[in-house]
Amino acid sequence: MSDLPEPESERQSTPFLVLQFFIFPMAIVAVCVAVFVVFGLIAAEGKSAREYVNEVRSGGANRRWQAAFELSKLIQARKDKAQDDPRFVDELVRLFQDAEKDDPRVRRYLALALGRIGDARALPALLETVSRAGPDSDSETLIYSIWALGAIRDGAAIPELVRLAASDDAGLRKAAVHALGSMGGDAARARLLESLHDAAEDVRWNAAIALAHRGDAAAMPVLRTMLDRSHLGTIAGLTPEQREEAMLAAVSAASSLSDPELQSALQQLSRADASLRVREAASAALRTRPATAPSR
Repeated sequence: MSDLPEPESERQSTPFLVLQFFIFPMAIVAVCVAVFVVFGLIAAEGKSAREYVNEVRSGGANRRWQAAFELSKLIQARKDKAQDDPRFVDELVRLFQDAEKDDPRVRRYLALALGRIGDARALPALLETVSRAGPDSDSETLIYSIWALGAIRDGAAIPELVRLAASDDAGLRKAAVHALGSMGGDAARARLLESLHDAAEDVRWNAAIALAHRGDAAAMPVLRTMLDRSHLGTIAGLTPEQREEAMLAAVSAASSLSDPELQSALQQLSRADASLRVREAASAALRTRPATAPSR
């Protein structure tokens, strides 16, 4: 569950492309670290956000994307005073826009940085990126940008996310459903309800998890399938690790709902599931589940 999207050539062959964007959002961090190790450690200690911005702007071809990656990590740590400067977000947005024809990795990590800052001033640039995307657009940049829109949590992004959640591309649908999961309002909920019936199973899962965390009983039928290890075993392409992460996510979501069948499933998992992590999570969920029926 920790892999970022595959290259475009493999995009349609990986049905669980962005399941982790909802089930395990911090997988982005793990993959960034893995990519960083693969391409070699860089001399980065002690650099400021401003220094990374300068390297993104004028560094060598290989250095720019590495600087963008390091910048996204530094922003997540929130230890640099540059983030308190109102001009910094505007500068980062301009970098993101100017990098359109650069190495795609530069824009991916800049989108990640913008999402981590969480400032609504980044919305126009991110929305433009996803709204005018075409067949030749970099798929991973689109997914990072959609993730950033969800991380910023501004309702102005909902119409575009609703549109993307109905895309012909399953990867974009999954990313958009994840982003809508962080949004409130009737329009977001309506789209999540529709996504419970999506052709792609993991789109349904992401929608169900989002609704369950809102205390919405509509999520229960899909959650029950996610808690069924035998059902998960029939899904082609799903690794044992992905099955476990899906079950853990469903267990966590089920703790927000009150339903006899969910309770029975959790009790069974707590006693007899093959995974110790799942057994422990199910036991914890049983202790915290609400006693009354959830609101719709």
